[in-house]
Amino acid sequence: MHPSRFETGQASWEHFPHQADMGVRGIGPTKEAAFANAAQALTAVITDLVSVASLHAVPIVCEAPDDELLLVDWLNALIYEMATRKMLFSRFAVRFNNHSLHATAWGEPVDVARHQPAVEVKGATYTELSVKQDQQGQWIAQCVVDV
Repeated sequence: MHPSRFETGQASWEHFPHQADMGVRGIGPTKEAAFANAAQALTAVITDLVSVASLHAVPIVCEAPDDELLLVDWLNALIYEMATRKMLFSRFAVRFNNHSLHATAWGEPVDVARHQPAVEVKGATYTELSVKQDQQGQWIAQCVVDV
């Protein structure tokens, strides 16, 4: 079983149960960190995040009219890149420019014996979709992914 929560300082990601699917939530001091941590939570649904080396950089650009739709597009772009490149990603750098996201995802090709993928993530959904700041100023980016 993969860990359901990871925390370092003020940045973290966690899973939350949602029927047969899985919720992913990224938490961080900035919106960029929350989106990057949501991406880590996505990888952690599939495999142990620490088993994925940050060897190859893949640029990703998304555009959407609001933060919530941008989160879904971001996670779905990562799912697409994982499927087509047969890679897993463990480190992410995210920046925003108005309603576009420019990111780099670092990872490596899937090694089934080492990564032991638990599930295949089919896509990010609009269920439980939210991007907001909490009362302490932390950013929280979350949605349910179809597994």
